[in-house]
Order: sequence, then structure tokens, then C-alpha cells
Amino acid sequence: MREAVILEAVRTPIGKRNGALREWRPDALYAKVLDALLDRSGLDPARVEDVVTGCVTQAGEQGANVGRLGVLLSRLPKEVPAVTLNRMCGSSQQAVHFAAQAIAAGDMDFAIAGGVESMTRAPMFSDIGGGFHTLNPALFQKYPLIHQGESAERIARLYGFSRRDLDAWSLLSHRRAQRATEEGYFLGQMVPLQALDAEGKPFLLDRDEGIRKDTSLEKLLALKPAFLEDGLITAGNSSQISDGAAAILLGEKERALALGLRPRARFLARVVVAGDPTLQLLEILPATRKALERAGLSIHDLDVIEVNEAFASVVLAFLKEFNPDPERVNPNGGAIALGHPLGATGAILMTKLLHELERRDGELGLQVMCIGHGQATATVIQRL
Repeated sequence: MREAVILEAVRTPIGKRNGALREWRPDALYAKVLDALLDRSGLDPARVEDVVTGCVTQAGEQGANVGRLGVLLSRLPKEVPAVTLNRMCGSSQQAVHFAAQAIAAGDMDFAIAGGVESMTRAPMFSDIGGGFHTLNPALFQKYPLIHQGESAERIARLYGFSRRDLDAWSLLSHRRAQRATEEGYFLGQMVPLQALDAEGKPFLLDRDEGIRKDTSLEKLLALKPAFLEDGLITAGNSSQISDGAAAILLGEKERALALGLRPRARFLARVVVAGDPTLQLLEILPATRKALERAGLSIHDLDVIEVNEAFASVVLAFLKEFNPDPERVNPNGGAIALGHPLGATGAILMTKLLHELERRDGELGLQVMCIGHGQATATVIQRL
């Protein structure tokens, strides 16, 4: 039987909105990571048969099939096709699923899955005119649609989380990300980029820009609520608005081995689910259950778990529901500390997951992401 495997994975440093990567056009940023992937893998670029790209805000510089534009700017041959998809925050995780499925089906032998998002240059909601007001009014008659931040508030209250609970997790995310950076955990997965500092001077960015090593629980607790006047969700316990890109090379196992390439992981489960579009962020729970069932595993079998930190309340709900070893959940920090460049985050998390499994000599990993309007993607991989 044909089997899709992960051969290489690379990401950019994650930049803050209007930060060090502000002058990088998203197509050029994506081309940079595609070239880095080719350099590290050693695969003949002409063997790539498709590039599946996640991007959420497909407007302005991220319009016109940004995945294909990135290919044309890269050293991939012009004959390599590309497609851009939007499953909101799960976009590039879905790109990985689609590429793996195409390989397993026999449609191709090698493909790249990735994602890119410059939230600086293509602001969130600019693809729908700036906000919910452009959506079909009939949707609001059928469902009480609200901002994800308000959904995060409802989740916090549903589970009885306090403001201190949320901010304590956020502080832990920053501390873990800072430790991982200082210990060099991310260096092998990252392609450094020429960037600009606050004064406009060029420098080489080789670390994620959003980590706040000087934050404290007291500073986080002092922040004002972001969505409700008496709310618990703040900028400090929410994911950061960011810029970044990532790319993953997938191939058919036997074809890869024949070319002398090293398979690094295989897929045990690929899942997408949908449910309540109002509470919307808790679909990670049924997605995780379904993925574990398909893989024939329990939560305690997993060596590393990456739960996208869209909001601290989402990760705390996951911990409360499944009771995993908390040291294995987002062990090197998550989007609260590192940032969440929407369409790129899925591929970034997969890159982090693979490299962390290798670093700690682990075998099994889970990636799960909440998605707007009540969806979630989940993947279980086994390191080879």
C-alpha cells in the first residue's frame, strides 16, 4: 500500500504585526520558505507535483492564489502547480492533509504543503470588507454568531476558569518559548530572515519576535479585557497577530527511500470535524477523540501534543477534558507567546511537532486546532 510520509519541515521566525517582517510581501516570504525546504531536503525541485497552501485572508497581496505566486518567485520550476485554500486557522494543517491524501491515493509521489500569512500587509477580515457586517444576515437569524474572543469568554465561564488561570497559562507559554529559544530548540526548524528593527535598520531575525521574556503574572493581570467590559479574555491570554510562513515536504514512502531520502514521520490519523458555530472553539474536543480513535491510541500514549493557543481558555478546556501530562502539551510555548499567523500556523505547528518529537526521542504526536465558525482539524503522526 502507498503511504505518505513527512520528509522535511521548515518555518520562518514568527514576526509581530508591524514588526520585523513588515516589509516582507507574503508571496516573497512563502518563496523563501519553499526554497529553504528544497535546500534542506535535497529533492530535485522538478519532482514536486503540487504545492498546497493555506492562507486565510486572501485579499490584496495575499490574493490571486498566493501559493502559486510563491512558487513562481521560488526556484521551483514554473511547471509546478499550486493551490491556495482557506479553512481559516486550520488552513495549512488542512493543506498537509490534502497533500498526504493525494500521495496515498496515487495521484502524485511528492508534494509540498505549507501556509503563509502576513497579518501586517493583509489585515484580518480585509477579505470580507473589514468585519462581520458583510456576512449574510440570514446567518445571524439561524445562528447567534459572535467574535471568537466572545466564544473564548463563554468557554472560560463554562469551565469556571478564573482570570488568574488564564494568565498563568499565558505566562507559562512565554516562559516555555523563551527557554526553547535560549536552548536552541527552534534553530533546526527555522530559516533566518533579513528583517528590520524598530528604527528601520536591517538585521538577521533568527528567533520568534513575540516572546516576552520580561512579562510576569502581575503584568498580565493588569491588562484590560479585550472583548467584554467585565471579561476575562485580554491581549495577554490571546494569540498574537503575526506574520510567518512554513512548508512541509511529503512523499510516498517507497519512492522517497528509492531516492535516498529519509522518511521522518507517517500519519496515523487525519481528521476534520464541525459543530457549534457560536461556541465554535471547542470542536478540538471531538476532533481529538476521533483522531485518537482512528489511531487506536489514548491521550496518554502521546509524547507531544500541540494545541493551538488561539486563547488560553481553549487549551485549559483541552487539559480539563483529557487530563494529559501538561508537560507534553505545547512544551515549547504556543501562539500566545510565539504568535498566530493564521494560515501559516498549521504548518508551523506541524514543523514544531516533528522537530520536538525528534529532539526528545519521542514517537507519537498530536496536533489539533480550533477553527472559526465551529470546525477543528486534528492530526496524529508517528515518528519514524
